[in-house]
Amino acid sequence: MKKKLLIIGFVWPEPKSSAAGSRMMQLISFFQSQDYTITFASACAKSDNAFDLESIGVNRVTIELNHSSFDDFILKLKPDVVLFDRFMTEEQFGWRVSDHCPLAIKLLDTEDLHFLRRARQQAFKAATEITETHLLNDTAKREIASIYRCDLSLIISKAEMQLLKTTFKIDEALLLYLPFLIDEVSEEQRQALPDFESRQHFISIGNFLHEPNYDALLHLKTTIWKGIRKQLPKAQLHNYGAYASQKVAQLHNEKEGFLIKGFANDVNEVMQQAKVLLAPIRFGAGLKGKLFDAMQNGTPFVSTSVGVEGIIDEGSQDFICDTTEDFIHHTVRLYQNETLWKAQQSSGFEILSSQFSKSVFESQFAERLELVSKDLRSHRAQNFIGQLLQHHTMQSTKFMSKWIEAKHS
Repeated sequence: MKKKLLIIGFVWPEPKSSAAGSRMMQLISFFQSQDYTITFASACAKSDNAFDLESIGVNRVTIELNHSSFDDFILKLKPDVVLFDRFMTEEQFGWRVSDHCPLAIKLLDTEDLHFLRRARQQAFKAATEITETHLLNDTAKREIASIYRCDLSLIISKAEMQLLKTTFKIDEALLLYLPFLIDEVSEEQRQALPDFESRQHFISIGNFLHEPNYDALLHLKTTIWKGIRKQLPKAQLHNYGAYASQKVAQLHNEKEGFLIKGFANDVNEVMQQAKVLLAPIRFGAGLKGKLFDAMQNGTPFVSTSVGVEGIIDEGSQDFICDTTEDFIHHTVRLYQNETLWKAQQSSGFEILSSQFSKSVFESQFAERLELVSKDLRSHRAQNFIGQLLQHHTMQSTKFMSKWIEAKHS
């Protein structure tokens, strides 16, 4: 009999809008390769950009927050594995899963560490270096509690794995490093990509609702682009992203060559047309999907230490530019120098093949899942803090949820 996977989504996946959406589709693909029957459930309203899950054989179910109808739903489904999309869904539904399907393996996909992103944003706004005080925020307490309550948490970045193990002393048995699951770019695919001479202009891309992306866009507009444009007066910067609000649209300026293009229906097409991707990300966490899109399409990029975190172990200045002056200088060089451009393109292909092999990480994930499944009782017994948090959180969350349900009935 096929095993059953229930994914509880914070939102419906939008792979064309965000890296989080692409990540979720990669996880769905993995579980389908393992012959799971998959149900995706979410309490979020479905947007026009949401992927049609039923087209790939995934059951789609709308669920309600703080409602006992979820109890009936999960009792009937009886999943073998439950995957929580971000810690917020585990907070809402984890106690109900434990209550009604105690033998289901509970997985948490953090997407990125939300508390780390928040800490960096706070430090950035205060114009200070990030400290342990920034890290020990309320979001950290919630997110790490969620990690402890789950049987296994999927961590997308090596840097975040290190942070959890060293700073927060979390047992590695509860963590699995699982980056983006990327297909290798074959030599034939590389040769078919547009070359240096065929490409023109710059590109930036990212969901405009995501604060690190909006900040990067503003930084480009107000500071960086003026310096680039001064040296490359005919160049344009094409800014793509989902959910372009009025404040984003107002940044469009034909005269300056700063163009708001909005939603990109085909990221590969727009990426291959561009000569260089600009990603001056000043705060955030996780892996940046735009950099992976760039590398897959043979488009060199200029980014920051935060932007390349978890991708480049020992970064060179060819990739990392943390000052405005360096960013502008390297961007102009990369745009004009074909030799440098080709070297960065080759480096991107090498990074994908050597560090982000889909087959390697899928194999590790399957092995780890099997290990946890074989001896779930022993695995949980070694996680006493998780049991403690499960007991107390289950009681408090359970009665709060029931109070909200009773109030609205």
